[in-house]
Amino acid sequence: MRTIAILPVKSFDAAKQRLSTRLAGGSRKALARAMLDDVLASLRRVEALEAIAVVTRDRTAEAAAIGSGATVVWDHEEAGQSAAAAAGLAHALAGGFERALLVPGDTPLLDPAELTALLSRAEAAELGAVVVPDRHGTGTNALLLRPPDAIEPSFGPGSRERHEEAARAAGLTWEVDPLPSLLVDVDTPEDLTEVALLVEERHGLGAQTQGALRQLDRSQARVSA
Repeated sequence: MRTIAILPVKSFDAAKQRLSTRLAGGSRKALARAMLDDVLASLRRVEALEAIAVVTRDRTAEAAAIGSGATVVWDHEEAGQSAAAAAGLAHALAGGFERALLVPGDTPLLDPAELTALLSRAEAAELGAVVVPDRHGTGTNALLLRPPDAIEPSFGPGSRERHEEAARAAGLTWEVDPLPSLLVDVDTPEDLTEVALLVEERHGLGAQTQGALRQLDRSQARVSA
């Protein structure tokens, strides 16, 4: 089944504003780039993915995408994650892809083996949608759609419930799959602390993020909470 991964990526200058109490602007940008590099590296190791597309208008994110072999879909409006996701899904449909995985660029612990297993399970069960929740259980950290326009993405607070309701309304066969390596994204200082702990434990995952965090420690860029 032709499957594409789509990453909506906000401009790094505007990224991770909620981390401003702990990280200066340049440090936030460096961390955002490192996390994106880790996600792209993991996705490249998933054989079931035929292609990867990054939806962005950030030149640094564009360079990261091109360097990883991903396609860049230019986000002219930057009207939010849902709008960027919709642009990516339109790209998927135009390219003839049968299935699309929406995944954020700030989940650096993404495990290729776990994702491969999820894609295999979804194909075997002929699922129209899989909702991967965040660690709080209310947000959505990944959304698998078959076909790519099965439902309209609606990210943000409470998105898990919205995606579930949309799948039910569309008459899809769907599941919620709390994939362990996709539970933690980095939006808040608490998320950053969690990722900093986990990245030290999970060898082979999040290498760029681990390096960025160590560099921040060395430069004392992080402010005590």
